[in-house]
Amino acid sequence: MLSRNHWIKPVVFCFAALIAFTTLAHGEMRKDIEYGRAGDVILKLDASVPDGPGPFPAVIIVHGGGFIGGNKQMYVTPIFEPLTRAGFAWFSIDYRLAPKYKFPAAVDDVDRAIEYVKSHAAEYKVDTRRLAILGESAGGYLVSYVGTQTDPKWRVAAVVSFYGPHNLMGEYEMRKRQSKEPSALTAFLGITTFDKEAFDRLREASPINRVKKGLPPFLLLHGTKDDLVDYQQSVDMCDRLQKAGDACELYTVPDGKHGMANWEGTPEYKQKVVEWLQKTLQ
Repeated sequence: MLSRNHWIKPVVFCFAALIAFTTLAHGEMRKDIEYGRAGDVILKLDASVPDGPGPFPAVIIVHGGGFIGGNKQMYVTPIFEPLTRAGFAWFSIDYRLAPKYKFPAAVDDVDRAIEYVKSHAAEYKVDTRRLAILGESAGGYLVSYVGTQTDPKWRVAAVVSFYGPHNLMGEYEMRKRQSKEPSALTAFLGITTFDKEAFDRLREASPINRVKKGLPPFLLLHGTKDDLVDYQQSVDMCDRLQKAGDACELYTVPDGKHGMANWEGTPEYKQKVVEWLQKTLQ
């Protein structure tokens, strides 16, 4: 994964609309909605609202970018249309980035987004009992971490994590094997020296170490040729969830590299996500 000094990948950018409301073939797109504030930072999201009375199942989408970059219209865009066509409401969010804003700022922002969607469910025609969170890369980490929380106000019905780093110690070890600096970890967690205290912090911030019985179902997606986040991360996370008595499914993309943009040759993953969400959120 981590630094998108290492993580910058080819991507098709979605240009922001010049107006806040756009009529779509399957509903309405609303852009740059304020969902919260953190100090002087205004947090924004884009919302796709289906036609019809609802309420609809919904997905909060969290972009990647190594914790230091990216925005709500980067990296995660390939999943927008499949969700729209399947009749989901969805919300793609911005969050505070490192190194200026360190852990747990980004986690807190995902929590804020969940609270916002739940409290505005009638406006967006959302069925709060069928609310999922989905993230890729750094966003995959964030949704997995948030998915391990037990406070009802942040409880969701499903978690979808694309190639997320669930074990930050494993991410550190992978970087050392590659003779690369774990720069995103230092930025995200504010680590300056990798000593015992730093390793304890890596373990405490790792979703895999927060697994317990009673979590929502997880779908993990990962490519076997990912050289930024080890495929084994998702294997181990799914195994840990299942051993705790939680539902988890791992969808493997053979020879898949890091990033949805690298999976366009195997678009079946989009159908998998939609079908899994439809079944899980029914």
